[in-house]
Amino acid sequence: MTADVTTAAPQERPRSLLVRHPDFRRLFTAYSLSQVGTQVSYVAVPLVAIEALGAGAFQVSALAFLGSLPFLLVGLQAGAWLERVRRRPVLVAADLVRGVLMASVPVAWALDALTGAQLYLVVLLVGVATVFFEVASGAYIPHLVGRDNLLEANAKLGGMFAGAEVAGRSIGGFLVQVLTAPYALVVNAVTYLWSGLWLGLIRKQEPRLEKPGTAKPLWPDVRSGITYVFRNAVLRTVSLETSWSNFCLRIVITLVPLLYVSELHRSASLVGAFLTAGGVGVFLGAAVARRIGLRVGYGRALWMVGACCGPFALVVPFAVHGAAVWIGIAAWAVVAFKVGVDNVLKAAIRQHVTADEMMARMGATYRFMITGVLAIGSAVAGLLAGAAGVRVAILVGAVGLAASWLVLFCSPVRGMREMPGVE
Repeated sequence: MTADVTTAAPQERPRSLLVRHPDFRRLFTAYSLSQVGTQVSYVAVPLVAIEALGAGAFQVSALAFLGSLPFLLVGLQAGAWLERVRRRPVLVAADLVRGVLMASVPVAWALDALTGAQLYLVVLLVGVATVFFEVASGAYIPHLVGRDNLLEANAKLGGMFAGAEVAGRSIGGFLVQVLTAPYALVVNAVTYLWSGLWLGLIRKQEPRLEKPGTAKPLWPDVRSGITYVFRNAVLRTVSLETSWSNFCLRIVITLVPLLYVSELHRSASLVGAFLTAGGVGVFLGAAVARRIGLRVGYGRALWMVGACCGPFALVVPFAVHGAAVWIGIAAWAVVAFKVGVDNVLKAAIRQHVTADEMMARMGATYRFMITGVLAIGSAVAGLLAGAAGVRVAILVGAVGLAASWLVLFCSPVRGMREMPGVE
């Protein structure tokens, strides 16, 4: 008598979300284009101010401040308003507006009419459009892919954002060298417009929203979003730690172009190399974030990576002479690895713990905090640089980055192993 042996068929590996979800693929393509262009401008806009308009530390810091100011001015209201409208048309409109605004800079430069006032105004208005884009995006993705796919979607988008950061900043540095900084912004304008077209091709319809008989004021909804974030221990901790990290990051990133170009008299391509190294670090962090979270737990992954990588920021203000500057650039890539891990895991945690009807308001409050502090960081960078010097100001930001993981360690997030549910 022989045993009846059956061989189990090998388990088929689940297909990637990019393969099985055409609408996510369209959104992914749109965001890729938009992000590449944004990173080109990240390199080019400060150099337009420095090289084309002769800006100093105060003017460059003011430019960075204006780019982040809209999150403080309209960020909370945007979240409340976006709970009442469909999000995809807002995404499309924001991309088209940003494309037209960015195109105005090289046009004005070609006509010998570009002024500091125009550059400040463009940066401010692009910032307003970005507020609506980012808040709408955070609320739209769970609707598009569903909660079960959020971790994979955020991992894919996080890796793409980081890859686009590397490519965009490299392209930006190259284009600034070849075309000059103002003309490099043509690429940013084209990618915004192209992104808007791809978003318009998404087929999944958003649910029809009920129209109230009378217009409701926004501020009660704004307050409810703030309350929701601060009453939830996970959201509160993640928001505070990210805000502090962003504040310190902005001090460093605002002043590095001045350190390299104005004080050390190095090529503008070195700024591109610094930013590109950061992009590589973010890409690698995003690529492995999901695995680290599954292996050691999501909360533990956040603080452990921060404790290991954050202190490398202290190298940047000291490694400035000769070839040592490349050590500082490599150290910045390690710091950015933390950012990549954070971007993926924090986004998934926030979306998992938030109720559907609060998604836009939660996202707006979160963005208000983590991006609003960028404006404050830019202002502080200028003040510190003026009072104590550029290198000392960068050191202050680096010390803050080195210690930011302590916010997570001293909170309930420290021992979190699984994705939390809606409270």
